[in-house]
Amino acid sequence: MPDVANTPVKICSRASLLIGGEAIQSFDDGTAEATICDAMYEDMARTALTNSRWRFATDQAVLSRLASAPTGRWDAAYQIPSESIMLSGVTVSDFTIKYDTYGSKVYCDATSTDVVIADYVFRASESDWPPYFVTAVEYVMAGVLAISVARDSQLATLMEQKANYQMTQARRLHSQTQTTRKLNTSRFIAERRS
Repeated sequence: MPDVANTPVKICSRASLLIGGEAIQSFDDGTAEATICDAMYEDMARTALTNSRWRFATDQAVLSRLASAPTGRWDAAYQIPSESIMLSGVTVSDFTIKYDTYGSKVYCDATSTDVVIADYVFRASESDWPPYFVTAVEYVMAGVLAISVARDSQLATLMEQKANYQMTQARRLHSQTQTTRKLNTSRFIAERRS
């Protein structure tokens, strides 16, 4: 039975095999593939995690209001959770509010009694990634390896096309992991009947 537990090394090893390279045993094994993966993998993984609202890498947290208020334009400053790699929304009483991020802080117009909740993307562990996302990241890494190790621009272009296709497929499949939102058509029907 194949070992399907995903780790950064296993994902990079499969990416290397996709371009005809050698399997990677660790990021320190001394091969060109391992060196490139060690340098590039984390950036590529974080980029892939932030290119869509992946529910497996999204969380919510009540934000802590900071004592010092922003210098201008906003009423309050809150600390963004340390595990956040991208803020995707801020709500008060289930209503989305306007905000700006400044470094590790989020500025918004909220009163001291408001409970401010942030939706954010975090660096999910590879063991929690669904198969369709793992495959997409493998092709992303294969594109990196094709240009930097194989030095084959045609292969790199092919891997980038495959990565884009796999990411599109991953988004499509991932959209099925939540309740479908119903389009409110009553206004259109009323207008058509009048």
